[in-house]
Amino acid sequence: MSRPGWRGRGREWRPVAALLRAVETGRGAMVLVEGGSGMGKTQLLHKATEAAARTDIAVAHGTADELGRLAPLAPLATALDEPALTSLDPVPLSASPCAEAADLRLSLVERLRALLEERVGQGPMLITLDDLHWADPTTQLVLRSLLPELTSYPLGWILARTSGIGDPGVEGLYDLLEREGAGRVVLGPLDDLAVAEIATDTFGAPPGPDVLRLAAAAEGNPFLLVELLRRCELDGAVEIAAGSARLTSTARVQVSARSPLVSLSASTRQLLQVAGILGRSFSVDDLAEMLGEPLDGLLPGLAEAVRAGIIVPAVDRLTFRHDLLWQAVTDMISEPVRTALQRQAGCMLLQRGAVVPAAAHFMRCARVGDTRALDALDRAARAVLPYSPPSAVDLAVRALELTDPAASDLLVRTATAVEALTAAGRLAEAVECARTALRRAPPGPWTDRMRCELTSILLQSGRAAEAVAEAEDLLARPGLGDEVRGLTELAVFQGLLGLHDFGRGRARANAVLADRAGHRDTALVGALLLSAHIAWEEARAADAFRDVHEAIRIATTGSVAARRAHPRLFLVYCLFGVGRHAEAERVIRAAAADFEAYGPTSHIASPAFFRACLSLAIGRPDDAAAEAEAGLEAAEEVGAYAYALLGLAVLAIVELRRGNVEAAAQHIERIAAKQRAAHGPMYGSVWSAWAGALVGEAQAGPGRAMETLGSCYADTRKRRWMLMLEPNAAAWMTRTALATGRRSAAENTVETARQIAHDNPGFPALAAAAAHAHGILHGDATALAQATAHHSDPWGAASAAEDLGVLLIAGAADGVSSGARKAAIARFDEAADGYLKIGALRDAARARARLRNLGVRRRHWSYADRPGTGWESLTDTERSVATLVAQGLTNRQVATQMFLSPHTVSFHLRQVFRKLGITSRVELARNAAEQPAQDPAANTGP
Repeated sequence: MSRPGWRGRGREWRPVAALLRAVETGRGAMVLVEGGSGMGKTQLLHKATEAAARTDIAVAHGTADELGRLAPLAPLATALDEPALTSLDPVPLSASPCAEAADLRLSLVERLRALLEERVGQGPMLITLDDLHWADPTTQLVLRSLLPELTSYPLGWILARTSGIGDPGVEGLYDLLEREGAGRVVLGPLDDLAVAEIATDTFGAPPGPDVLRLAAAAEGNPFLLVELLRRCELDGAVEIAAGSARLTSTARVQVSARSPLVSLSASTRQLLQVAGILGRSFSVDDLAEMLGEPLDGLLPGLAEAVRAGIIVPAVDRLTFRHDLLWQAVTDMISEPVRTALQRQAGCMLLQRGAVVPAAAHFMRCARVGDTRALDALDRAARAVLPYSPPSAVDLAVRALELTDPAASDLLVRTATAVEALTAAGRLAEAVECARTALRRAPPGPWTDRMRCELTSILLQSGRAAEAVAEAEDLLARPGLGDEVRGLTELAVFQGLLGLHDFGRGRARANAVLADRAGHRDTALVGALLLSAHIAWEEARAADAFRDVHEAIRIATTGSVAARRAHPRLFLVYCLFGVGRHAEAERVIRAAAADFEAYGPTSHIASPAFFRACLSLAIGRPDDAAAEAEAGLEAAEEVGAYAYALLGLAVLAIVELRRGNVEAAAQHIERIAAKQRAAHGPMYGSVWSAWAGALVGEAQAGPGRAMETLGSCYADTRKRRWMLMLEPNAAAWMTRTALATGRRSAAENTVETARQIAHDNPGFPALAAAAAHAHGILHGDATALAQATAHHSDPWGAASAAEDLGVLLIAGAADGVSSGARKAAIARFDEAADGYLKIGALRDAARARARLRNLGVRRRHWSYADRPGTGWESLTDTERSVATLVAQGLTNRQVATQMFLSPHTVSFHLRQVFRKLGITSRVELARNAAEQPAQDPAANTGP
């Protein structure tokens, strides 16, 4: 370990050495480094990159910067040499707050994923990121999202941060990555032995007691120790006598990061102070412009600073050798001078068009009414808003603080702040900011637009009644502009949907649709969506599909504002209800593309939740669980919980089918907690009630389920809504009611299902659901056979087969004919096999128990026979993922081909690695090549 200060760090180096070995052999690994300033974190990263460079591992290094925290992904863009990642396109400033902000954070995650997969496809790679305590929120998001998912690649990450300063969110990032398997290295003070060894290396002889006493003043800090020893050496303060190093009688040495600065000329210190204002890393051109000198005039001072070890070259820039040196230089600047220099730097960068870096300086130095600073803050806030809403909030709120209350641009600036706060999920602050501005602003077009935006924020906050009241009051104002009127009418429709107030909504929707030429596309979309909801609730499926398809057509061909209603999401709901899964898949793809391109924060995680529901419906429980978890993680990252209930319900049902009743109940508890703490609309409450009833029945019997679905049994409207959303509910509710002796409740359920099927003859899934419920109530074997054959949901089909088997052996066991017994066995076999194919182990166990009651024991079940490890242990999905990855496809390419999210592909790949006992894609390719050719259809497992 030749680097100064690295004596005694062997234990800390071992995790890094293990990481390099893993990457070199095709595996991913992570190491998290932390410690106080000067403890050797940067030295550790340098040593790691040097070691990697001696192998075939490509190296990328980036550093976060306190002045660069406003620029999304700056450290990663620098490391990967991809400036396009941070080339932000500012949204034009506008007085209108009515355009919904796009949230492109998850799009950035996917761009980084594709870029990294491409890079590591060319060979192993090490990425080191230093000073992550200054990491911007989007960099933290990317690291949280991608690092755990890219462990199958030969990609190593070493992240370093200084403890106790910077963004506290980085501590959470470290904790998460440690749970995902990252090694953690904490660099503390050097021990006495290491201090003595470093002194010996420095002086060429063991240190005497006086040198050790002096060295102790560094308190084991490697940076300060090395600086102290260097100063001793340069000043001739140490002599070698009798084989040891000892202080001379004239030694006057202090431990300080400023020590190297003392011997510099005054002009060089001045040069460094100006350089320090530009940041720890700086451009020589910028420095020359700041000082007003030609480049050749800077050469003597820069050369002196390099010789003194204050600054070092860093590609096309210069950088202070250590953060402590940078701090020491900037601490020497008085506050008035610092403020003036920062403003000068901001003006220089703004003139060059570097808006975000300029704003970072103006954040620190601007005063109220500083027009140039405010211009920079405005433009920077608009530029970073789609990529880092939290940073946009910092900029926009600071701009408001610096704006004179009488300034003409106060209203435009307020609109930006409201938009940023909304995109960042700080809805209560957005409402307060908007209302404060409305109290001060005179009536006019701007206040109309801001009130319109306020209705949207109230809707996102789950305050639908307030939103409707605000919108209706605004609509009553004479002279309201057409654009604002259309958006406000849309808000009314969305609010009435949230309140489920279809009585008020029907008349309003009919009036708008009767006068289409007199209304904006936004109002038309809102009216059509509310009309579609009413039709669906009234079990008029064809009418609902007609209206929602028309809403989608208008939303996708009209104004951007018309897309705020997101009609595709309701279409997916409807398609699930009638079992049109292939069409639902296409619509989810289209919705996901929209959200990735311009999606708002509130719905950005929605596609993952709908993919989870789809995977559950078609019998892919592992995919369903992985997609649900991916959606919940995305929702947590960006504060978007609109459809989180769907994800939790999916997880509950998956765990229940697997037989993990306790785990399923925990997800139901999470649903209740989310509903109690909801800070916005929570869609999917009916379906989550369905999941709660399933789990309640498993925990405490059918009585608990009846309590959970009490309103659906008692209210025809709610019962019809449930049966239209969940195809399996009719039969299950009928069976549950009969089990509790509530025949009238069962009859009502069957009648509602019959009426739905009768009124919707073009939807076979509704007919199958009605036949299933009818067969249970009336003991109709023909109806149950019809349901078994025509259910769109494989779990529903297996359930119908089981119900038919129960019917065939109904009555006393001794009275069952041999023909009925044989037919019942066939149906129970069919049910058990169907359950097993979709991983419904709890239901399969029940079907096997029914077979045992008939004296039949089945030993050769495809799921049970599958081994726990090896190629034959892989499920169909795992085998498909493994095969495609072994062919060289990236996780994203596999995801596109299999209609999964990259997160889900990563989940399956981890399962494959675990079952095969491997740790890299190289090993997977080798393992796959050794497998005999096999018909994929031969694997019948889930």
